[in-house]
Amino acid sequence: MYHRAMFRVRAKYLLLIAAAVWFLAGINIARLGVLACAEGTTPLWLLILGIPAVFLAFHAMFSKLVGKHADRIRSYGEDKMHVLRFFDVKGYIIMAIMMGGGISLRAFGIVPSWFVAFFYTGLGVALALAGIGFLVHYAHRGGQITCPVTKKTRLA
Repeated sequence: MYHRAMFRVRAKYLLLIAAAVWFLAGINIARLGVLACAEGTTPLWLLILGIPAVFLAFHAMFSKLVGKHADRIRSYGEDKMHVLRFFDVKGYIIMAIMMGGGISLRAFGIVPSWFVAFFYTGLGVALALAGIGFLVHYAHRGGQITCPVTKKTRLA
């Protein structure tokens, strides 16, 4: 019976776990982007235009995912859930493809460092902000949440 209770937390804490995972992943991805920026091989105009463009594209997508996953996690009620239930199966598949693809593209030298510089910096910031979004969902018990970037409002 003990093994069944192991790795289970109250469902509301899945929002904190999601916040930590997304934030730490975002910081790590952004770090790789900043390191590539520091190499100095990326034209400044590409950084100025590319980082915000990538950020806005992924922020729009991630903010929807944060809301979707937060709603799903809240639907569990006060039940204890396995710590990995902060994602659904589709989320884990997408995460594995994105991580595997990114690691492979860099490891085999398929993408140049100038691409990593602007793309990873924008993507990493968007991921980290999604982590903060999960934290906001955890802190707000009802009411509305307004995104400071897109100004979109949704129920918490």
